[in-house]
This record gives sequence, structure tokens and C-alpha cells, in this order.
Amino acid sequence: MSNMFNISDMQVSLGGFQSAVDRALLTWSENGNTERLWRGDATLWSGADEANWLGWLNIAPQIRDHADDLCAFAQQVRDRGITDILLLGMGGSSLCPEVLAMTFGGRTGWPRLHVLDSTIPAQVQRFANAINLETTLCVVASKSGTTTEPHAFCEFFWAKMQGTIGDAAGQHFIAITDPGSDLEILARERHFLSIFYGLPEIGGRFSALSNFGMVPAALIGIDVREFLERAVTMGKRCQISDNQNPGLFLGLILGELAKAGRDKVTLVTSPKLWDLGAWLEQLLAESTGKNGRGLIPVDLEEIAAPDRYGEDRAFVYIRLSSDAEAEQDAGIENLRMANYPVIQLDVAEPLDLGAEFFRWEYATAVAGAVLNINPFDQPNVQESKDFTAQLTQAYEKEGTLPGQTPFFIHDDVVVYADAANSGNVEDLDSCIAGLFNQIRAGDYVALCAYLDMNEDIIDILQALRHRIRNVYQVATTLGFGPRFLHSTGQLHKGGPNNVVVVQLTSDDKTDVEIPGRAFSFGVLKQAQALGDARALSNKKRRAIRIHFKKDIIAGIHRVKQAVKED
Repeated sequence: MSNMFNISDMQVSLGGFQSAVDRALLTWSENGNTERLWRGDATLWSGADEANWLGWLNIAPQIRDHADDLCAFAQQVRDRGITDILLLGMGGSSLCPEVLAMTFGGRTGWPRLHVLDSTIPAQVQRFANAINLETTLCVVASKSGTTTEPHAFCEFFWAKMQGTIGDAAGQHFIAITDPGSDLEILARERHFLSIFYGLPEIGGRFSALSNFGMVPAALIGIDVREFLERAVTMGKRCQISDNQNPGLFLGLILGELAKAGRDKVTLVTSPKLWDLGAWLEQLLAESTGKNGRGLIPVDLEEIAAPDRYGEDRAFVYIRLSSDAEAEQDAGIENLRMANYPVIQLDVAEPLDLGAEFFRWEYATAVAGAVLNINPFDQPNVQESKDFTAQLTQAYEKEGTLPGQTPFFIHDDVVVYADAANSGNVEDLDSCIAGLFNQIRAGDYVALCAYLDMNEDIIDILQALRHRIRNVYQVATTLGFGPRFLHSTGQLHKGGPNNVVVVQLTSDDKTDVEIPGRAFSFGVLKQAQALGDARALSNKKRRAIRIHFKKDIIAGIHRVKQAVKED
């Protein structure tokens, strides 16, 4: 592709889209928009409450200046013989710590970080079985302090810890939360070891460089001072008002490409950075997926030949210099040569993730301005939460969840949908075809799996999504519930109506009780899936729910067979 443009650690090939980005950059500069962003001018976006949510712009130097305190606390925890850190969170409180755990791994002599953000009973139990409570520190992370999942996790592990440690249970818990939250009150009542505060002016998905990301980082031995120093350096670069501003340039490109129909932001990362896409997925999807617009992040979709892709794709290649893979380089070069827009970000080493977190937060704010939306709210997330709350309240009164009537049953596979998406079908093949025949150019298929996030299920779902991509030449996403509800869930309901949703649920072989509640994790998971389905139906999305009563792997394989390859 011609028109290759480089700035420092960024290589961009935009072809015919370069002129639109150049015009946007000129307009941005003429209007003084960089200065407006840094001083919190809400009219840069929708003119709503955006100015109240810009604390992330200056949080890196603030936390850096207290890095010694974080490191001292981490050393005290280490000296106590703590071998495992169990973070109990959801969405913005869990995704950055998960990226850090997957990228930096177990550092010699430091505790290993585990991140629980699933209400699937098997997953909750697996985490409980994997740790020794006597040498575990539980980190309960929730900005509001009222989020359902972290509260349930806290009660479950509090009861277990009390049963093991007794009255000293509180010394095996810390909280990360905003001041004055219900979680802070609970932490004080139970004499938690410590409480670390978030900044109310930072939304969850923009909180990576705050205590929500940096306390777990310190606890596993990451050099948080250097990590934050690199974020501070990136922040200074993002105060420049021209195309040497890396966050501005990235945000303008993403926004302008989306306006031109290239809204499927396909993320390709070097192997060591494989989990970064999960964090980026939430940041992009929940920030921009509203008012019928949005960037659609496509994570962990394998690179294919250019002819497998539609005209709605843009590719972002985050290349770790020390972990570059020749096959990925070749695949990206093929896409460049085929005239797909390609943005390559060169990362020198894992500690540079601090800089990347800031770059992407800034770019997302810029893209929001281009798309004329408020990137800091999530209006459609609450709808699913409300439906879930109604369903769990009904369960507490009636002892059962309201049922759905299936429109197709085949052995152990049961299919549900609203009236607009169901019909008379003879077999599973025609049932699947009935949904996928509605796919149009520019659509994407979202697999939303309320299933155990284990390797076997991930592998077969990845195979299914790639089969769909290859057959229908559309982008695919794979999200595990309920975590995607706090991420791409906003996009599914508030973004453009170009999504085809396949919701996947199953019976639970065993269930896990939630202390103090009349419903279990299994019931909560079911309520979340049903609440999600109701919200999708309200937004008139093309969606079905496929439920596996027994063998999940065999059921998914049967669905995969129904997607016919030529």
C-alpha cells in the first residue's frame, strides 16, 4: 500500500483514507482541540458530563509519586509468605490486572496473580481449588462497591477464609474502591488489611494506571515506578497538537475509518501480549458503542489471507520487538499489499504497556470526539443489569427463574429466540442457517458464551468463529459471560445494528452457593444470560440462544457442523 506514514513507534498505511485523516488532523489543530481536551472542554464530545471523567489524564504522575508506598506494601505482603493474589473483580477492575498477569507471569520470589471475573460455578470452584487460602491475599476490586459479581465473589471467599483462618480472615483481604463506597464500609467492618482508593473522576475502563491496575502490579513484583514513568512520557507526547501526537493520530485514524465504514478494528498482537486485546476490547467497545455508532474490536481472530476479509476491516498490529513472530509480520504485510488500512505500533518491551495504556485511553477519547459521542458513559449496560436484578428478585420470591419457550429442540441442544428471530425449522442446520442467512455485508457475528472459560471450550469456540468468518466473510468476536456484559455488551445494544448474536448457555454439572443469598452462582449466571437476551430483544437485535443440556463440546461441534463450508 502506498502512503506509508511513520511517527516514532507508529507505522501507518491508509491508502485512500489518508486524505480524510489529514483533513481531520488539520481541523483538530485549527480548533485547538488538543488544548480543549486537556482542559476538559465537554463540548469537544457531546457537551454532557465528559469534563467529570478526565481524571485518567493526570493519574500516572500522581500514582508514580506514591510508587514507593505501593512497593513497600507489596514487600510487606511478600514477607508474610503470601504466594497467591486472588483478584475478585469485573470489567475495568479486572481486565488490566489480567493483562499484567498474562504478560509478566509468575515473577521469581513474588506471588502469582489470579483474576476471577466469572459467575460460572465450575470456574469459581476451580479458582477456589487452585489456591491455598492460608497463603492467599484476596483483592476485592470494585469502583462503585456495589457491582454484583465482585460482591458475590467476596462473600464466597470470605466464608471460605473464615473457615480456614478464623477471626484473622480480614488480614487476608484488601479492597480497591472509590471513597465512601459500600465496599469501603464493608472493608472497615471486616478489618481488611488495607484499602486503596480509586479516583471518582476516572471510569472503570480508564482506570488501568490508577490503583485498580497498579496495586496488583506492585503485588506481583512489577516495577511500577518505571511502568508509570513510561506512561507519563506518553502523556507528555499526547500534549502535542500535530501528527507527532501518538494518541491523537491513532484516535483520528480509528474515528475516520469508522465513519468510512471500516469499523471492525482487528487487533493483532505479538504472542507475549496476547491478552492485551481483552483490555482494548472493553475500552473501545464500551466507550464508543452507543447512539448507533461505534468501533467494533475484533480480538484473537487469526490472521487469514486478504480474500477472507470484507471491506469493513482495519488492522492494528501491536508488535513487541523482543517477541516478534515472522508469520505475523508476513500476514500483516500481505494485508498492507492488499490495500487494507494497517496501523502498526512498535512496543520495545513489556514495561512499555504503561505507555500503551495511556496511548489507547487518549486515542479512545479522540475517537469519541470524531464520532460525536460521550466516550465515558455506558447507557446500555444498566439495562441488562436491571433485567438481571428483576430475575434474581423473582427467583428469591418464587424459587425459580421465569422460563423461555424453545422454538427448537434436538437431543441435548435447545434453541431459544424472540418472535422476530424464531420460526418453524426442521433441524439444527436450518435453525442456524435461519439466523446466519440474515448476515449482510458489514455485519459481525458475536459468540456470547456463558460457559466455563477453559482451554477445551475456548479451542472449539475459536474453531467455530473461524468457520463463520471463512464461510460468511464477516468479522467475529468471542466473549465469555458475564465478563463481556461489562465490555462488548454495551456495543451489542448501543452500537450499530450490524451484530448477529449467538448466545451459548449450558446446564451446570455442579453449582456453588453464594453465602447470604437465596440464589447460587448458577442461578446468577442464568439470570445474567436471560437479562442479556431480553436487552438484545428490546434493541431488536438478530439473536438466538443455544443451550446445551449435557455435553458442551459435542454441542458446539454440532453447531460448527451446521455452518456449511463450500
